[in-house]
Amino acid sequence: MKAILQNSLLARALLRLREWYHEGAIAGFFGKIRAAYPNSRFRRMWEGFCSAPSCTAANSGYARLLAALRRVVERLGDAAAQSLVYRLCLAVWNPIARAASGGVVGKAFRFVGMRGLLLICLALYLPIDYFLRSVLPGYINIPLLASIWDECLMLAAAGYLLWHTAMRRAPLASRATPVDAYLLLFIGVGFFLMCAVSPYPSIALDGYRAVVQYLFWFFLVTRLIEDDRDFALFYGALVAMAVVIALHGIYQYIVAAPIPASWVSQTEEGVRTRVYSITGSPNIMGSLLVLFAPLVAGIAYYSKKPWVKALAIGTTGMMCLSIIFTFSKGAWGGLAVAVLVFAVFLDRRLIALMGVAGAGALLAIPSIASRITYLFTADYMEASQRAGRMVRWETGLDLLQESNPLLGFGLGRFGGAVAMQNKIIEESDTFSYFYMDNYYLKTLVEMGYLGLIFFIILLIGMILWSLRAIGRTKFNETDRTRVLVVSMFAGMCGVLTHCYFENIFEVPYMMAYFWSLAAAILYLGYFRRKRVGT
Repeated sequence: MKAILQNSLLARALLRLREWYHEGAIAGFFGKIRAAYPNSRFRRMWEGFCSAPSCTAANSGYARLLAALRRVVERLGDAAAQSLVYRLCLAVWNPIARAASGGVVGKAFRFVGMRGLLLICLALYLPIDYFLRSVLPGYINIPLLASIWDECLMLAAAGYLLWHTAMRRAPLASRATPVDAYLLLFIGVGFFLMCAVSPYPSIALDGYRAVVQYLFWFFLVTRLIEDDRDFALFYGALVAMAVVIALHGIYQYIVAAPIPASWVSQTEEGVRTRVYSITGSPNIMGSLLVLFAPLVAGIAYYSKKPWVKALAIGTTGMMCLSIIFTFSKGAWGGLAVAVLVFAVFLDRRLIALMGVAGAGALLAIPSIASRITYLFTADYMEASQRAGRMVRWETGLDLLQESNPLLGFGLGRFGGAVAMQNKIIEESDTFSYFYMDNYYLKTLVEMGYLGLIFFIILLIGMILWSLRAIGRTKFNETDRTRVLVVSMFAGMCGVLTHCYFENIFEVPYMMAYFWSLAAAILYLGYFRRKRVGT
């Protein structure tokens, strides 16, 4: 079989392409950069940037405040441990735990642990939410459960961390990070804007909750991932969920799943379907896979087992196909950025591979070419100015100028999900409600230049400390941690690109996944430790 593969036409073609690449200008360009890098000024700047202290927040007032709160919680835990109520609860719980620990479920729970269970539930946010909202009502209609289950999961995680700390089981090292400060600053600015511009207080509160609630997953995941097993469970659950979603997307494309006529224009009749899986939106599905496809690709570089590498490469290709079949132009752009970031840090040959794959997709699937070329036609410009992004962005900017450019039109009042649910302005021939299709512009309209500036500061701070985390990890034969950090960072960069074309962060699970990956990056860069016990 090996001889057949080596002598096959495909193998010879791939080898020839490899020879052309190494003889070409692209390989020569990167070769010159590689030769100049060891003695370059950029290398000295990069190493200086990455050699920052392990965590500059460790000696800050914020870290001291957290340490003081920890001591208070531990004292409360010591008092609770000596109480009669606690001893009675233990007397009831211990026999139940011993009886349940012998079964398959009990052994699985002991292996995963409470932290692992919470992280797996977070990783399965999308399928759990879909089940509670779309499947369960067909059997048991409990609307409240679908509305509050994610808040309950967040409270359960916070409660577990408090109890874990009270019982002196949490890591001794502080988990305060510089990104905490950027998050708290943006949350504080958002609270100020909610109070300052709130003609409808209940709507302002809903808008504020939608913007900041899922940011708190960063604080929780930073502390939930205590060791490598926790990280592996979270990473593996995310990959498994994303692969199943991508497979479902391939199935939808094969069977030509029905879609609303509004998802394609009249000039794009060659697009027979756009896949959306359980997300309900091809744009959101595309962004979800852009976030997680690099995680699967990273496994191919991280694992040393050939069969794992082959499986990861094939699965990554399948996920990229599923992204293509969403026919989301924003997702395509996000994928290109994710591949570029991944390639720059790990394997620059992927840039050439992306070009070849893109050209092949254009030739093999004519509807892709027609959807891209449609962007440069007069019909597209006319449609965009009539009811597309251009008129939406202009309407949003007009509202901003008519209100208060510094403080914004008001949280929850225009451009997002909360505004669509609470239409307080009467619609007319010249005004209607819609999604802004640009999360940054939506933030600008609702929170003004003040809110947008602090949101950009938050993103820049997260990117800078993620880059430092990349610089602090290794990529060699014994430790390939950098691959995992780069994989997560590349997916996040792809989503940030897509946010320019869609309200990606309006979807709760997208924001939860994004900030959870940011927390996982800082774990690998600053807090990583191997598991020492259960």
